[in-house]
Amino acid sequence: MKCLKWGSKDQIATITIQRPPANALSSQLLRELSTVLDEIEAEPEIRVLIIHGEGRFFSAGADIKEFTTVDSSQAFEKLGRFGQDLFDRIEKFPKPIIAAIHGAALGGGLELAMACHIRLVSETAKLGLPELQLGIIPGFAGTQRLPRYVGVSRAAEMMFTSEPITGVEAVQYGLANHAYPEEEVFDQAHKLAQTIAKKSPVSINAVIQLLNCAKTENFYEGMKKEAELFGEVFISHDAKEGIQAFIEKRPPHFIGE
Repeated sequence: MKCLKWGSKDQIATITIQRPPANALSSQLLRELSTVLDEIEAEPEIRVLIIHGEGRFFSAGADIKEFTTVDSSQAFEKLGRFGQDLFDRIEKFPKPIIAAIHGAALGGGLELAMACHIRLVSETAKLGLPELQLGIIPGFAGTQRLPRYVGVSRAAEMMFTSEPITGVEAVQYGLANHAYPEEEVFDQAHKLAQTIAKKSPVSINAVIQLLNCAKTENFYEGMKKEAELFGEVFISHDAKEGIQAFIEKRPPHFIGE
């Protein structure tokens, strides 16, 4: 792969974006990311995934130079739908995905991060959707996800002005979970991943489904889905193991069944 590398250890996979200097999201990078997700999803021993960037940035945005090679609205729409579908897959991925953000997550980089389940940022990171500065708009669902995290008014201000916010502000606004000094972000993401990896993959996947349901369904449809999964999870091997381990006062050993 030219744009990404990935590996796994102790049930945690790490995808590294390596497309210097800005880690721009080219079509090639997005295709590679789709392939990597296929490989990770097929590995049952992998419980959690971390995405981060090599070098100075998480990702400073889409590949603007690539835009100059596209000359029709249909082609741009196709590109937008491909990115939207890929990021929708990330949001619905059956294993938790943590974005470890340093330097900058701008444009497509922030759209990728917003699709992840959890975002950890460096205190000085810059996060924003500056597309209007170029006379274009976000195309990978940024206009839809950002208001869900920060509210419509703040999302409008961020996009209208093209001004980024800091990692500290991202936490204050609800866009990120925690902010750390830059040198600690990846280690903190790995520490969090270790904690999550100890949980049952069965119950983790159920919660991911319900979190997505909460975004798209009404409250009562969500409750119905929760009850269905509540019943399914309770008869799983992991649920029986977890309850027995609690009674026996020992750590549970979950196998994902």
